[in-house]
Amino acid sequence: MTPARKHTALPKAQILIEALPWLTRHNGKTVVIKFGGNAMVDDDLKAAFAQDVVFLRQAGLKPVVVHGGGPQISAQLDKQGLVSEFKAGLRVTTPEAMDVVRMVLAGQVQRELVGLLNQHGPLAVGLTGEDAHTITAVRHRPTIDGELVDIGRVGEITAIDTGAIQALLDDGRIPVVSSIARSADDNHVYNVNADTAAAALAAALDAETLMVLTDVEGLYEDWPHSDDVISRLTATELEKLLPELSSGMVPKMQGCLHAVRNGVETARVIDGRVQHSILLEIFTDEGIGTMVVPDAQGES
Repeated sequence: MTPARKHTALPKAQILIEALPWLTRHNGKTVVIKFGGNAMVDDDLKAAFAQDVVFLRQAGLKPVVVHGGGPQISAQLDKQGLVSEFKAGLRVTTPEAMDVVRMVLAGQVQRELVGLLNQHGPLAVGLTGEDAHTITAVRHRPTIDGELVDIGRVGEITAIDTGAIQALLDDGRIPVVSSIARSADDNHVYNVNADTAAAALAAALDAETLMVLTDVEGLYEDWPHSDDVISRLTATELEKLLPELSSGMVPKMQGCLHAVRNGVETARVIDGRVQHSILLEIFTDEGIGTMVVPDAQGES
């Protein structure tokens, strides 16, 4: 009997089989992905991100993408001669600046992302937090040196209505959500932090997972003395670390904490500079970021 010929494509089959337990586990589950950092500005990373999100959708998951657009907003404000000022890590947003924020997020960043996703089929639909009252906010006044400070049209989320997003998911679409909101009080439009918006949506959608793309490998154990990444920690462990974190990581990790304390099974901060980091994180057991999980029963 002639021995079976060894096919060169056999390793591909092996890789697909290794993904089977994860495909089974995540099938039908909602995953909210915060798109940001280098992945937003590097063309190869953008293309890989779009492929990953479409792969999730075709593999039976329900991805929802939430994005901000800090670099693009800054560039457009500079072009229009509007100064970018930051207080307490937040962009001071005048009414003129808010017009730019709205235009860049909904008219530039979202459109590009929808276009990249739709190269793979009629899947992505763009909306903002304003649409169908998806995100409602009030004016956010941070406390700096013991005093409340007015930083303009920066919003704090007060309510989430998932109706429009859920309808899109039920129709097999990929919602792409820009992080702007409208206030029920003054009817103004507000710029909301995209990490915070992604976490709030993940909780409201009863998502299985929140994934936040960053420009670092994850949460470092003892930065800057060591670049060892914490691969897994509980909500309470994270809460204790929050006061020591760098300002850029705070909204991301606060978002992860909010998500797992409100029904999301896992929240992950992953390195968006690694091509296909989303697939590596979801379909392999060699996770590449930091995973936050709810506290065990009896722990607080």
